[in-house]
Amino acid sequence: MAAAQGQRSDGAGEMDDGQEVVADTAPLPFRAAVEALRGARLRPQIEIDPTRPPRRLAPYAYALEAAVVDDGEDLADGRLVLLHDPAGHDAWKGTFRLVTLVRAELEPEMAADPLLPEVCWSWLTGALQARGLACGEPSGTVTRAGSHYFGGLAERPPASQIEIRASWTPREGVGGAPDAGAHLAAWCDLLGQVAGLPPAGPADGSVVTLPQRRGPRAD
Repeated sequence: MAAAQGQRSDGAGEMDDGQEVVADTAPLPFRAAVEALRGARLRPQIEIDPTRPPRRLAPYAYALEAAVVDDGEDLADGRLVLLHDPAGHDAWKGTFRLVTLVRAELEPEMAADPLLPEVCWSWLTGALQARGLACGEPSGTVTRAGSHYFGGLAERPPASQIEIRASWTPREGVGGAPDAGAHLAAWCDLLGQVAGLPPAGPADGSVVTLPQRRGPRAD
């Protein structure tokens, strides 16, 4: 995984070779959480890199973008943002918040399953629970969309996409920092499930996984 960088979301901080860096003046819990993200060990199909965080959501923010790539095929992608407000946030009920977006294309018959939104949300909560992570104030949406092609694009097969947007408050540990590395690993478990990859560890019979794709997606 590339070394993670970060920056204050209010625009303060320095830039180094186009990548954002965590200022030495950032609170120690935030710096510790970013270091935990940098040290996380992930499955090889997940390619992850730092990216510019959103601004004005919190005094401090750090973001990662990831893609699930298997046999040269992009199966899913997403973004994970770590927010920190040392003063606390009433809506978060804590000083940290994790915000995510995950997207993947699906087989049309899977996209038509009426229980798909509930199943996708259970993947997120199940991924956190499987790693023993406590979180508060979870919220989010699951959206599915379909595309049909016409005219010059009529040869393309219909495409369906699932999108999960969610946020939750990680439990703070010793020193006030959450176990950000474990939360990143759980998020990558979610990415893998949405992409249709087999579980990275021992299978959990209570978890429903997507079927493997039949072939590469049309460009």
